[in-house]
Amino acid sequence: MSLEKQQFIESKFLSVFNDKSFKEILSKEDYNKYIEARKTVFFNKGEALFEEGNNVDGVYFIENGTAKLYKLGFNRKEQILRFIKEGDIIGYRALLIGEAYQATAEAMSDLQAIFIPTDVFLHLLEVDSQLSYAMLQKISFELGESSNTVTFLAQKTVRERLAEVLLLLEQKLGTDPEGFIRISLTREEIANLIGTATESAIRLISEFKQDDYIAVEGRNIKILNHEKLKKLGHVVL
Repeated sequence: MSLEKQQFIESKFLSVFNDKSFKEILSKEDYNKYIEARKTVFFNKGEALFEEGNNVDGVYFIENGTAKLYKLGFNRKEQILRFIKEGDIIGYRALLIGEAYQATAEAMSDLQAIFIPTDVFLHLLEVDSQLSYAMLQKISFELGESSNTVTFLAQKTVRERLAEVLLLLEQKLGTDPEGFIRISLTREEIANLIGTATESAIRLISEFKQDDYIAVEGRNIKILNHEKLKKLGHVVL
């Protein structure tokens, strides 16, 4: 999906998922119920917002910080599904189909979120058609991303996958004032994302650095040559 389309979906969701919009659309009773039920919650880096297998009690709207959503394999190894940033909402998939959380959400930085209990969130979807439509768009987008991931892992080489992951991380999370992608990943986490051994990820990152595709400072990565990475990864953004 193009960056423009992704940004449109995100901005559409944010335009209806906020106190001002709810106050205009909801009845006074429903709005007061929402205000009374929502809670601002804080998590330290490394702390779980929710864990795989836990019962669903609500959704989290991220106000500040980043998180990762992952599942554990049979050997207890993490499989990162996606990254969460400011403006994202998580926990709704399990909530909507009435099952336990199927993944763990872990803060990758100090994080602030708005927690909305299950009954209140479901009622918002029932009475606010604009929010329901925006949620459908988000769900459709994430389904498309999941489909792309299957193709990504099955058909691309590890070198191609690393090129694409770096471009997508920059697109999703943005960059800091110095141009580094706004996330600090261990080499193990990068290996997890591209489906390879940690040693292979370390070697590839070193090769990308030597080829002047990227700059590396510790765990931080800056893309230096977007066009070469796009060509290498066969990526269209």
